[in-house]
Amino acid sequence: MSEAATARRSRITPEREAELYRAVLDLLREVGYDALTMDAVAARTRSSKATLYRQWGGKAELVVRALRSQAPGGIADIDTGSLRGDLHAIVAREDDCTREQSVALMRALSMAVHTNDDLRQALRDLLVEPEVEEFRRIVRRAIDRGEVRPDTPALDYMVHMLVGAFATRTLIDDLPPTQEFLTSYIDAVVLPALGVPLP
Repeated sequence: MSEAATARRSRITPEREAELYRAVLDLLREVGYDALTMDAVAARTRSSKATLYRQWGGKAELVVRALRSQAPGGIADIDTGSLRGDLHAIVAREDDCTREQSVALMRALSMAVHTNDDLRQALRDLLVEPEVEEFRRIVRRAIDRGEVRPDTPALDYMVHMLVGAFATRTLIDDLPPTQEFLTSYIDAVVLPALGVPLP
């Protein structure tokens, strides 16, 4: 985050920021991204629109930071000693109810991402890239431990595989991506593709 962004966001207390983020996510669920306006957020949170723009710059950044606030925390510090253990620990960070709500929020944004450059860029900068970089650290540790060969072709597609499991579970099976489904998917698809033997 730039110094300017840090400075402008420091004027709001963490409690107030959390309250604003909850309101943004509620509105996102209710009306979707396109119909969500800064006016509506201002009214819902008894804020001035000018304050919202000063703190977040615009709707895209506000929405993505609200989404990020719901994330269960960074994954780079997860280190169970094995790639399988790390991936299972990542999946276990959220219970099934919370995960289903997160997936519903991402679905609310999925169409808007294709037509809104600001939203797509904010998602990449604030959500996707940081998480992908954390996955890379976990994979580098697995390579350093000798679990995964560095020239394994599937390494470049690991994140795609995991995101695909989330995105297609509801579409194909009409079921949420539960912890049980995701851990079995990791064991049946991701680890074999990376050449990691199961215990």
